[in-house]
Formats: sequence, C-alpha cells, structure tokens
Amino acid sequence: MTPARRVRARVEGTVQGVGFRPFVYRLAAELALAGHVRNDERGVVLEVQGDPEGVERFLDRLASEPPPLALVERVSSEDLATTDATGFRILGSERSGEAAAPVSADTATCDDCLAELFDPRDRRHRYPFINCTNCGPRFTIVRGVPYDRPLTTMAGFQMCRRCQGEYDDPANRRFHAQPNACADCGPSARLVDRVGQAVEGVDDAIAAAADALRAGRILAVKGVGGFHLACRADDEPAVATLRARKHREEKPFAVMAPDLATASGLAQLEPEHEQLLLGRERPIVVAPRRSGADVAASVAPRSPDLGVMLPYSPLHHLLLVDVDAALVMTSGNVSDEPIAYRDEDALARLGPIADLFLVHDRPIETRTDDSVVRTVTLDRSPRRLMLRRSRGHVPDSLELRPPAERPVLACGAELKNAFCLVKGRRAWVGHHVGDLKNWETLQSFREGVTHFERLFAVEPEVVAHDLHPDYLSTTYALDREAVEHVGVQHHHAHLAACLAEHGEDRPAVGAIYDGTGYGADGSVWGGEILVGDAAAFERAGHLWPVRMPGGDRAVREPWRMACAWLVEASGPEPPLPPALDGHVSESRWLTIARLVGDGLASPVTTSVGRLFDAVAALRGLCPEATYEGQAAVELEAAASGAAGEAAGAYVFDLGGDGGLVIDARETVLAAARDAASGVSPGTVAARFHNGLADVTARACAECAERHGIDVVVLSGGVFQNRLLLERTAAALAGAGLEVLVPERLPPNDGGIAYGQAAVAARAAGAG
Repeated sequence: MTPARRVRARVEGTVQGVGFRPFVYRLAAELALAGHVRNDERGVVLEVQGDPEGVERFLDRLASEPPPLALVERVSSEDLATTDATGFRILGSERSGEAAAPVSADTATCDDCLAELFDPRDRRHRYPFINCTNCGPRFTIVRGVPYDRPLTTMAGFQMCRRCQGEYDDPANRRFHAQPNACADCGPSARLVDRVGQAVEGVDDAIAAAADALRAGRILAVKGVGGFHLACRADDEPAVATLRARKHREEKPFAVMAPDLATASGLAQLEPEHEQLLLGRERPIVVAPRRSGADVAASVAPRSPDLGVMLPYSPLHHLLLVDVDAALVMTSGNVSDEPIAYRDEDALARLGPIADLFLVHDRPIETRTDDSVVRTVTLDRSPRRLMLRRSRGHVPDSLELRPPAERPVLACGAELKNAFCLVKGRRAWVGHHVGDLKNWETLQSFREGVTHFERLFAVEPEVVAHDLHPDYLSTTYALDREAVEHVGVQHHHAHLAACLAEHGEDRPAVGAIYDGTGYGADGSVWGGEILVGDAAAFERAGHLWPVRMPGGDRAVREPWRMACAWLVEASGPEPPLPPALDGHVSESRWLTIARLVGDGLASPVTTSVGRLFDAVAALRGLCPEATYEGQAAVELEAAASGAAGEAAGAYVFDLGGDGGLVIDARETVLAAARDAASGVSPGTVAARFHNGLADVTARACAECAERHGIDVVVLSGGVFQNRLLLERTAAALAGAGLEVLVPERLPPNDGGIAYGQAAVAARAAGAG
C-alpha cells in the first residue's frame, strides 16, 4: 500500500469572496483527500492528505481550474508529517498578521442567478439582491479581510434557515457565499419620495418605480456602488429636464439597455463591443450611435457616439425588464460633485433633481462609479481603451517591478483623480474619485485612501504627488507627516505608468499629450516628447509654446486659444474668424488678442489639448465648452465622419536647436484659411488629425534614432482620441518601432497615480 502524503499549500491572488474555499472542498472530495481549508490575511491556506498521486493532481488543479472569479497568482506548498485525520472541512478564518489578500471587484449577476430571478417557481423570484459565489457585490460591501460576512455590510442580516442551509451545503453554488440572502432575511427595496417617506400603496417597489419611469418621471436609483439618476432614454422632455436639474448642459449621458439586442439597436456594436458589454465588469462602452436610434437628442447632443451598458445587478435587471425600454443611467450627483452613496446624502443632494428614490437597506461601504471603455484598433486587432477605471475593475491590483522597498501612497492629479497604494510588488490603483476641485470630492478622496490603507494594511512611508502646488492632492500629500515626500512631474508620471503597466524596464520615447500639466520649468506643459524611464527623464521636444489667455478661462472658452494661436502665427491683431462671428464680438476678440500680446494673466503652454481647442473653435465647432475636453471630442467626431486619410493632412514643421519643436503655427493658419473658405468641419478636422499623427510619429522616430531607443509610449488624455492614437501608432509601427499604450489603466489622469508610485518607488529605493 502506497504511503499517504500530506501537504500544506498557500494560494495567493484574488481567492477570497470568489468561491475558492468551496472549490477546494469539492476538489478534495472528488480526489478522496482529507484535510481543511481556511481564509487568512494573505489569501487561502489549506492542508490535504491522501494518495500521493491524488495530492499531486489536487495541487495542479488548484491553479489550472479555479472558479470563474478567482485569479490565482501563486501556489506554494510544503510536505508535512501525516496524521490520522479524516474528512475535509472548511475552517473559520483567522488573522494573525498584516492583510495582503486581494479583494474581488464587484461582478455582474451570473446566468444561474438570472434564471432564478425570473422564474416564478423559484423562491428568489424577483428578489433584487440575489447572488452566489460566482457573482454579486464584493468591493463595495467589504469592510476588511479576510472576506467573511462579519466584515461586510451584510453583517446586519442574519441568514434564515434555508439560506444558512445553502451556505453550509458543499453541493450548492451558494456554499460559503458571504452575501447570501433572500426576501425572508436579506435586504429589501423601497420607493420613497424626496423627503424619504415611503410612497403609499406600493407592494412592489421596483414595479412601481418602473411605472413612474414610463410616466416620464426622474428616478434616483441606489445601485451597487452608489446612486444613478434615471429616466427613459427615448423621452425628450424627461431627458431635457434631467439635464437642466443636474446642471449638465451638454456632456453625454450613459444609457442602460435591457439586453444586447436593444443595445445593438442603439449603437453599432462590433464583436469586441459586445464582448465588453457582456463581460463580468459590465462597463459603459462607447460606440457609434445608430442612425435613427430611439434615443432622445438630449442624451448625447453633438456627439455621434453613445455610451451604452447592460444591467449588472438584479435590481437593474428587474427595473429594465419592467420598463421595457432603455434608460438614461447617469451618475447620481450634481455636476462636479462625487456620486451619492448613502441614503441620507442622496435625499439631501439629489432631492432637487429626482422625483422619486428607489432605495434599499444594504449599506454601500465604498462609492464606485461605472467604468467607461472604448475600443481602438492597434496592430490590426481591436483592443480595449480604458477611459474610466472603477466598478468591476477596482480593487484588482497591478504588479510593480522592481518591488517597492517601502510602502508608497501616490496621490494622483487634480482631474479624474485616482490614488494608488503600493506594498512590495503589489499596487492598488483606487476607484475613480473625480475632479478634486471642491471639499466634497476631497473628502471622498480622503475616505478612499483611508479605506484602502486599512483594507490592505498599508502604512505609507513614501508619499508621491504632482508638482503643481495648487492641486488639492498635492496639499493632502504634503500634509501627511512622518513620511518622505516625492514630487513627480506630471508627464513623467504618464510615461512611467505605461512602462510599469507593461513591465518594461528599457528607456522609451514618450509622446505625452494632454490638456494641462505643471512643467519642470513652471510653465503649463501638455505636448511633450520625453525620453526616459521610471528613474529619470529628459524633455527632448514639445509643441510650440503659446499664451493661454485668462488661464483656466481659456479651457472653458476655446475661442481664446484660437485667438492666441492666430496672434502667434500672424501678428498682434488677427481678424475675427468668420466661424466665430456671432459667438464673439470684435471688441472682445481684440481685447483677448492684446492680452496675449501683453502676456497679462496668460501663462505659456505647450498643451496639445489647447491646440485641439483652437482648431475646433476656428471651425466653429466648440467656441465655448461646458465640460472638460469637449472641443477635442467634437473635433474627433467631425473627423470620424470625413474621408479619413484621403482628406489630406496639414503640415506641421518640426525643428529646433538641440530639441524637437512641433510648430503648429502654419497648421493653424491653414485650418483658418480652410474654415474661412467654407471647407467642411469634417475635412478640417481630418486634416488636423492626420497632420498631428504624422508629425508625432516623425518626432518620436527622430528622437528614438538619436537616443538608440526602439520603444515609444503614447499616453496622456489626448490619446483617448481613437483616430489620433490609431494613426500615430500605425505610423510608428511602420517605422519599425514598438508602441506601448495604456491598457489596464486610462491614458488620462486616472492612471497617473500608478506612474507617480513607480517613480517614487525607484527614488525611495535609490535613496
């Protein structure tokens, strides 16, 4: 008889809250092994004993056949002396050291739960909080690790006899499902008015909410990570009312469709779009809107695209089925504030917007916006481009190489803020916080940092921040005491983030284009050609510098940048372009021209984002902007409808003594001449995109040759632009260069904290 073998194994990765212990239990039973399994602060630890061949198969299958939501990063094992123990047990969790176990992201309702949700014979028929080990809330309800019910917001709900029986049954898919519940013992939904009073005569809150939506009412809906504001997407008066009440003039709303077929009727979905829509993360997917789509004009004014998503919680599924129409589903906030996620806060802040509130009594621990993605084609294959990384992706960690020698907190930038915590080789980039421009968003940022520090037991010794002295994130960083502070230049952080994400240690050329970044010389950068890595960088080139009249006022009024570029290109008093006649008076135009000439309240900028503003305004597309990046969005939209590369390209000069200067003066004059002669907005926009892609590729290739480098990074918020990214990458690939772009993080400032962390980890290690 072959002697038995006993092994202790540790499994690290995302293995808590994903049904991993039940999987281990069933696998051990299948292979006739004795032992036990438990969660601890680092992941899952187990012991198995039995036939040596069975033990070996068990260890192999731990990593090769994990549950759908698990991500096994490492399995380590050691042999032990055998015992006389029999049977296999799941033991209670224990915590004896610092937390290091990753927490699973929130996951869309699985097909098995959906089948039960809509089955009149099932005891969970129409129960809006149905879940199992393969789906449901995770990050938004967790308060600590190990991931067990007492450390979640489900702690206040005691399972009934039948739910407890499922939880204890190894053959049930709810075996050790921490949020398990039913209508007898779990959370419940209510429909309330603006002051929180229950609406009378309502037996089914969701059905009543659907009736209100069909009648044209605006509804605040408590979801997984916070509140949405909802109305029928095909109801123009309702959408216009929501837009007016929310003070969101033109920025597009997202639309939630009940199913893929409905979504396909609204947007032109390629297979890659469908794959993203149906993924467990359930992001908002930006895709071209179908001509004649049954969507109100106010949903996405002046945009050819539509942001669509599918339901991801049982409550959303029920609501969409009951309404039987697509719904606007936008963040539950007033513009520039964080989303509401607590009932009392939602009633106070959203009361002036929503007619009714669909709420529930399962607390949300961490507010989390919807993630937003689009697709681009690189190397002839479609890829996901992350625009906002939040629900469904956070708090999945990224690897940092080499590992940080000391724990790091990186505080990010001002716009699209997300922070990052690092311990060793693991980096946690936080959820989308928003624009740090007010106390409410700063408070949300502080709460998020504190929660992550507690959840992952990180006590930062190094705190990284942007160089901009007026950013609230910088102020917060410098207020942290007893730590080493590391200032990181904005565009260097963009470069470092992309290199770190790809695990690339080689130096690279980086074309880093965005709207605003505090430069190493104190000016406003934003059109930079950098050379370097996480340790250091040099500025090898940049866009021709111009004045930014009125500072931030120029961001809201793109016509000012048109004036500044024309002053730079043609002289101190350029005539008012015909496309701006009626938008700007002659006297005001000349006042701004003189402001540019004097340099008063007009900082110098090399921003490509502001160049987009200028060209868009010259063609009359967006003289004034109501949301960040609007002019660039509308210019890209115009170019997308034009003849593409066949439209031709404006010529950018590329010169400079020692460095590379991308000179757009003649480009702007050419665009102004075309606009004045009636050339279509689409053709002007296409020629601009083509010319900018060409000169960017030329600048990077020349810089790479000078420095003996064969890797190029394209990053910064401007590279959210699909046309510019695809055409620049194709030109660089044609020149034989390897192109890296952000994939798991956004190219915008939502990914910048990870780059700050990579730079700070190198700096702290070197020190």
